[in-house]
Amino acid sequence: MKLSISLLAASLATAEAGVWGNLRRRLSFEKVATYSPGSQVTDHCAIDRDQRAIEVELARKTNEAWDNAQQIYLQGGNSKSYALITLSEPLRSNVAKGTSVTGKNADGNEVAGKMYDTTTSGAVNVKVQYATTDVQDSYVQCQVGALVGEDINMSGCFADGENTINIGGEVYTYTYTAATENKNGRTIAGFSTQLEDKLKNGPGAPYADFEYFRKYYGTSDYADQWVNAAFEGGRTSFTNGNADFSQYGMEGREQIIKKGTAYMNVWMYTIREFEDALDDCKRGCINCNDDPVHAWDEGVCFYTGSLEGQTGLESGYLLHQLADKRSVNFKTGGPDGTDVDGQSKLNYDLMDEFALGNYQLQSGNCPSARKTKERIAQLMYIPMIQGSLRYAFKVDKLQGGEKEKAEGAAFAAAVLPRVHAANSDAAAKIYNNLRVGASSTNHQEVKAAFESVYPQLGLTCADIGGLWNEAEKSYYPGMGPCTDASTTKVVTETNSTLAIALGTTFGVLFALALIAVLYMRSREKKGAPVFKTEMVQNSAST
Repeated sequence: MKLSISLLAASLATAEAGVWGNLRRRLSFEKVATYSPGSQVTDHCAIDRDQRAIEVELARKTNEAWDNAQQIYLQGGNSKSYALITLSEPLRSNVAKGTSVTGKNADGNEVAGKMYDTTTSGAVNVKVQYATTDVQDSYVQCQVGALVGEDINMSGCFADGENTINIGGEVYTYTYTAATENKNGRTIAGFSTQLEDKLKNGPGAPYADFEYFRKYYGTSDYADQWVNAAFEGGRTSFTNGNADFSQYGMEGREQIIKKGTAYMNVWMYTIREFEDALDDCKRGCINCNDDPVHAWDEGVCFYTGSLEGQTGLESGYLLHQLADKRSVNFKTGGPDGTDVDGQSKLNYDLMDEFALGNYQLQSGNCPSARKTKERIAQLMYIPMIQGSLRYAFKVDKLQGGEKEKAEGAAFAAAVLPRVHAANSDAAAKIYNNLRVGASSTNHQEVKAAFESVYPQLGLTCADIGGLWNEAEKSYYPGMGPCTDASTTKVVTETNSTLAIALGTTFGVLFALALIAVLYMRSREKKGAPVFKTEMVQNSAST
């Protein structure tokens, strides 16, 4: 018995050590805007550096710079870097994806990597993905792709020209050109073009939010088509929500592109990663959900990016930054959503939901994790609605020009499919007021259309707030927060109930008083009043 107990204690101690060791490993990763990932995702978070590079080139407003921006959009430069090398002799055997690869950089220092794909014996063209670290500031030292100027970093790339490389213990001679054959496997364009396979035909299809957009626009790669049409100054050919960007110059198209890449391409791929985590989640299994947690971490990275830092208080280029910018405009900052400055309530709420989803996946609580994902998706529409409302007002009342009109069109495009799924008439009103080339814009019509579908979107008036005029310390006329229909109904019903109750009470009291008076009058007429004057009579006899 003592031996059995000892063995049991030893087993428990070993299990506990494994659990805590695993936990320590999970807690060792740098935070992502206060979120604690359970896996290494520094390379994924770096996708926002592509967004930044695109915006820098767009702002130059030259044809050459715009060509650069489009190539960065298509080819990337900062995420999932790999070298495409040519071996002097064919591979001697099959090599599995992830097999260790080592070589040297131009200074003779070791560069580590791994096989990008499983590659068969006899191949001479090989992809080697560069190793990444847990530290965001130095996650990888080979950043080339389509980047230009100072953004290019080749300090950690394999040496140029003819050199040797070790693939799984086998040494080969290779050649390649570092400036043109260092590429990227993760791009913002790919976030849209890959949706057909990953969401339309994914194992958990249909995915609700993706289906809203696919059905509305009539295609899976709607975001990519939107962005490329804007680059080319052309037209889209969607089922709904079309735009003719030939009506805009560079000022308007710049807004269409940079908001499209971040708020359409990246937005939906963020949702895709959360869906991927749920597809892989194994219900009730505590120690077998590392892959889902990693996918969930990736989703958080795509929402946030790397430039927000560990606190989320630095300036980024993706959805986290947008939420904070719009909260200033709509007075929805702080934990209670009533402040003008500070982090947005939306980001406070989403970081809570991200952490909750992580825990649910780790514990194998897949049904609850799905509910958490659904709430995340609802909340992520908030800045798109706020942006649409803001620019509808600017165009209508503040003489907004091409830039403001383009911004309104871009924000509307990022949320119209969801509104359409709730109420097609409301979506039509928003589109007709904010579309590219709209003849006029009525901000009140846009506001009313959005507010009519908040319940179906799982949102409240307080979630959206009102368009705030900081100079006047008040909301712009007609743009204050709305009142939820359910709240109004509850207040009205409460007031009505109270009025009925008070009316009934006073009515009963009046009726009783009237009966008493009539009774006393009746007794007096019969010579038998209720109240006799005995005291008066007694005093008279004395």
